[in-house]
Amino acid sequence: MIRINLAPPSEKKKGASLVGAAGLDLGLVFGGAFVVLLLLMGGYWWKVSSDISRLEAEIAKNEKEKARLQQVIAEGQRFKLEKEELERRLSAIETVARNQARPAYLMDAMADMLPADLWLTRVEEKGQQLRLGGTAYSSVALSDFMSNLKGSGKFKDVDLVESRQDLAKSPRTITFEVSCRFEI
Repeated sequence: MIRINLAPPSEKKKGASLVGAAGLDLGLVFGGAFVVLLLLMGGYWWKVSSDISRLEAEIAKNEKEKARLQQVIAEGQRFKLEKEELERRLSAIETVARNQARPAYLMDAMADMLPADLWLTRVEEKGQQLRLGGTAYSSVALSDFMSNLKGSGKFKDVDLVESRQDLAKSPRTITFEVSCRFEI
């Protein structure tokens, strides 16, 4: 039998054959790529899960810190309210202490001005204006009182607002009201 080969002669190249080697190489390449992809996805999953665990632990730590700080803030608010209350009280005490000297000076000055047969039953102060009400046994005592107020230099604009004598009572007394300004 005679065989005739009509195919061109083939020369084998140095290296792997195209069909067999390429199929094997592509399988290895895709297999390797798949393994690398699995490793990358596993590494990413491990990193994300460790980040989640770390962040959850940080959130729990921060929640504890928040609860502790809320107690500190509440205590600070309490101290702030107490401080405001103390400042308000201190302000009231300072106001009273500041204004306390004026009535003392007024009463001291008034005591020196009163004649023996005259007494005051009412002293009202509105701003700078004083209204003095009282009773006297004689008009001379009332006149002396008003002269003493004018002459002292501490009382300005001394005016007699009202003067009434009760004729039905015995002894006869004069009820009066005087207005003036007290200047320290």
